[in-house]
Amino acid sequence: MSTSSFSSRVTLLALLSATTFYCFYKSLRLRSLRLSSQSHNNLSLLSKKPKLLYISQTGTCKTLAHRLHRLLASNNLIFDLVDVKNYEPEDLAKETLLLIVTCTWEDGKPPPCAVFFANWFEESVNDFRVGSLLLSNCRFAVFGVGSSAYGESFNAVARGFSKKLKALGGKEVLQLWEADVNGGELDAEFDIWAKKLILILEGGMPENAANICRGGAVDWDSEPFDVSDDDEEGENAGELDIVDLEDIAGKGPSRNSRTTVEVNVVKNGQREMVTPLIRANLEKQGYKIIGSHSGVKLCRWTKSQLRGRGGCYKHSFYGIESHRCMEATPSLACANKCVFCWRHHTNPVGKSWQWKLDDPLEIVDTAIQLHTKMIKQMKGVPGVKEELLLEGLCPRHCALSLVGEPIMYPEINTLIDELHRRRISTFLVTNAQFPEKIRKLKPVTQLYVSVDAASKESLKAIDRPLFGDFWERFLDSLRALKEKQQRTVYRLTLVKGWNTEDVDAYFNLLSIGKPDLVEIKGVTYCGSSATSKLTMENVPWHSDVKAFSEALASKCEGEYEVACEHAHSCCVLLAKTDKFKVNGRWCTWIDYERFHDLVLSGRPFNSMDYMASTPSWAAYGAAEGGFDPDQRRFRKERHHSSSCRSLLSS
Repeated sequence: MSTSSFSSRVTLLALLSATTFYCFYKSLRLRSLRLSSQSHNNLSLLSKKPKLLYISQTGTCKTLAHRLHRLLASNNLIFDLVDVKNYEPEDLAKETLLLIVTCTWEDGKPPPCAVFFANWFEESVNDFRVGSLLLSNCRFAVFGVGSSAYGESFNAVARGFSKKLKALGGKEVLQLWEADVNGGELDAEFDIWAKKLILILEGGMPENAANICRGGAVDWDSEPFDVSDDDEEGENAGELDIVDLEDIAGKGPSRNSRTTVEVNVVKNGQREMVTPLIRANLEKQGYKIIGSHSGVKLCRWTKSQLRGRGGCYKHSFYGIESHRCMEATPSLACANKCVFCWRHHTNPVGKSWQWKLDDPLEIVDTAIQLHTKMIKQMKGVPGVKEELLLEGLCPRHCALSLVGEPIMYPEINTLIDELHRRRISTFLVTNAQFPEKIRKLKPVTQLYVSVDAASKESLKAIDRPLFGDFWERFLDSLRALKEKQQRTVYRLTLVKGWNTEDVDAYFNLLSIGKPDLVEIKGVTYCGSSATSKLTMENVPWHSDVKAFSEALASKCEGEYEVACEHAHSCCVLLAKTDKFKVNGRWCTWIDYERFHDLVLSGRPFNSMDYMASTPSWAAYGAAEGGFDPDQRRFRKERHHSSSCRSLLSS
């Protein structure tokens, strides 16, 4: 054979081998993408490297994790080494390979640095919207370090993580390994586990395709393990249930399960936000569902003022007529899962609008229809005044704060226009995660931003946002608020033991958004649930709220002063002195007819163009404590409520 002929054959074989490998790799990649699409709603697996997380209190697990990281690297297996306190648990859905080295702290609980991480697992496993598909693309292994002297709580944290990872769809590549610090064999046990792990990682890769998982540019879109599931080939291919994470109204099946679960209704190719189970849960709480994503509910303060027993704090602060106020939302979905959510997370969650879109005119029409129907049902209730009932049939105010995130609704501006056309004022509350939507929002009567915490760490713990860049979104939302000309408000919810010590940090936030007003309210206790462990100990007294408000006003050195209070709601109002204090008298109330005239004119206007004088009984420190003297105070024996606390402390 000539040299040129031999060289040609070698070149041809090399090309054939390269082509064969490329086709093999592409088939793996396409297969992985198909499985990902079917089981996880097209979630993109963006992680460039697998993760090695460690949870360490005394430094032992940190040392072991660093040792494992070096050992993996020496075998050309590249992992990101991350302290769990710096890891965003919402990113777990993007991971395809996860290693955890963890300790167990006192009473079988995780150390303080991992409490948020552990709570996220607990909430996700118990949240019917998540289901068992969340981590279906994730392979994992857990190494636990504990002390057998603690009996039943030995390695409880490692066991818990392993169990919950499985419950969320993760696949264990190496069984849970539990080491005892008392046996003197910790290092030896760890080395055995590490070597087994490396053998599995190396042996599980397709032949000649080590670059899929090894050094350099890592492509984790492919599946290094269990790529040949017989169930998903041939005639059975494509039969898997496709379940979106936010469609699940009960625990979802594992990836290979054919179990039927309740999913969102799909009509004309569009998903409806509210599943039958979510609808049933919300209706049980008194919500009237409008179309596929909106709702309305009769507020207890509406019922109270219909009976002449006093209105809500908005009546005291801004002069609304509570018996003529409609509480509604065009979006039941939210981007947060706050610890004090009074719906106990029965509403959907999401980062963007991905559902069927109902017409804004139909939403307004139906909301008013359902609201007036509920008002009519108050006829004959003891104490209801006929003249107030007749007025209540014609709502003049709309609190767009019922549940969820109103500005997620793509047609929010059209809906606001329709309410204003009917001369219904608008009080809109946003959770500060959609700054661009705030900027595009048309003028409303009063625009609120929820400021539930003053630091990144506490905001994450309290609001439990879905966005990884939640803090940047939060700050940009405050900046967007500053650009608005209508009345703007920071709404602070004080949770004792969580955010009541952050006066300086809250003061720093005031300079960003420069709100006209600051509402400071004690959290309302709504009972414990699987998603919230708040107790009455977390509910501040009205005296606590007053002390916090005075301290914050003092920091402002005259820019803001304490203007009003509503003791029954445990709520205090700070107002910008140069805007709302005229000749020594507060003007926080609203001239609603003037506001609607200004909107109708189409000309630019600002918050001072429609302010009105605040009555003396609503002023801070007044003997009435914000209770309208034209109303009849009604008291009854109550032992476990924030309202009772506010009354007693005032």
